[in-house]
Amino acid sequence: MSAYKYEPIVYWSAEDAAFVVDVPELPGCMAHGATPAEAVAQAQEAIELWIDTAREDGRTVPEPKGRRLLLA
Repeated sequence: MSAYKYEPIVYWSAEDAAFVVDVPELPGCMAHGATPAEAVAQAQEAIELWIDTAREDGRTVPEPKGRRLLLA
């Protein structure tokens, strides 16, 4: 599996009782796990699936920004 350079945001979700990873540059791309490391590993798989699906559908895949995202 490739390591993608999209910036993940990792946070604890009490509601889900799991660590959640959001990948804001890829709308709807999220994953979860029992530990932060597990959640990030799952997110790498989710990113790969997101990109594969986008390409199959003829959608543009954004280039990773390679810098911290500024969220307001």
